[in-house]
Amino acid sequence: MQFENKTILITGGTGSFGKKFTKRILETNVKKVIVFSRDELKQYEMKQEFDDDRLRFFIGDVRDTDRLYRAFDGVDCVVHAAAMKHVEACEYNPFEAVKTNINGAQNIIEAAIDKKVEKVVALSTDKAAAPVNLYGATKLASDKLFVAGNSYAGDKKTRFSVVRYGNVVGSRGSVVPFFKKVKSAGNLPITDERMTRFWITLDQGVQFVIESFHRMQGGEIFVPKIPSMSIMDLAKAIAPECNLNFVGIRPGEKLHEVMITEDDARRTLEYDNYYVIQPEFPWWGKENGNNGQKLQNSFRYSSETNQDWLTVEDLRELVYDKE
Repeated sequence: MQFENKTILITGGTGSFGKKFTKRILETNVKKVIVFSRDELKQYEMKQEFDDDRLRFFIGDVRDTDRLYRAFDGVDCVVHAAAMKHVEACEYNPFEAVKTNINGAQNIIEAAIDKKVEKVVALSTDKAAAPVNLYGATKLASDKLFVAGNSYAGDKKTRFSVVRYGNVVGSRGSVVPFFKKVKSAGNLPITDERMTRFWITLDQGVQFVIESFHRMQGGEIFVPKIPSMSIMDLAKAIAPECNLNFVGIRPGEKLHEVMITEDDARRTLEYDNYYVIQPEFPWWGKENGNNGQKLQNSFRYSSETNQDWLTVEDLRELVYDKE
């Protein structure tokens, strides 16, 4: 078992992903799980929810290198989920987004190497591919840093990989809880009727990260094959009785999201239920491909042209039964 008798640390561990990941990992024979985050109230509430003596809580910020060095002492694996992730907040607080998402990534890398952490998986976003907003740009820079971290590690044992996926059903700040909150007024604000997004559940996201720990050699960007959804279908699933108010695209927002661009496709391998964007390392050998299939150079993994789509019924089931 990958995490047998291991110590796992999760940055941003009190978030939606962190809580779900913690629950899953505590079901294994893990030695210790460390939740690293800034909010003492959320840590207190999480401690009441998870009654397990293998769970530890560490107040800290990924911007603080010294605190990371202390937290990483004796840690085997790190999941880096901490980020400023709200598009509008990043647009209007750009310096803060850079400090957390880019400088924080560098701090994680340096602390992990120096403290001899074995594996680090960093969470990314579809907005990091061909970014048009600051959040996506900072996450693209973060992805590049984590891939390059394998070269910085040199002959040290630390290895870094990235997981990139789309919108998470029901996560804090997502459109689902927002639609549920405002539908009682009888109107739903829709940015654009053409809008599409990749869609994944928290359970699926956590499972994919766990699987990526098993698969990683260091330097990969793992991309799951997940369905797309239409914003209009989502509105029908959550509030079919509501009037729709078209308000226009917000600052930094795309009509459609991309997870693999045409340029990335040239070095991407396809597997049954995921893709691997390979690093451009001299030491990255053919044996790391594990029989993956090369993509056509013109391939583009976009929410608009995806072959897998959720119906209104699918979305209703996800929204109300599987959050």
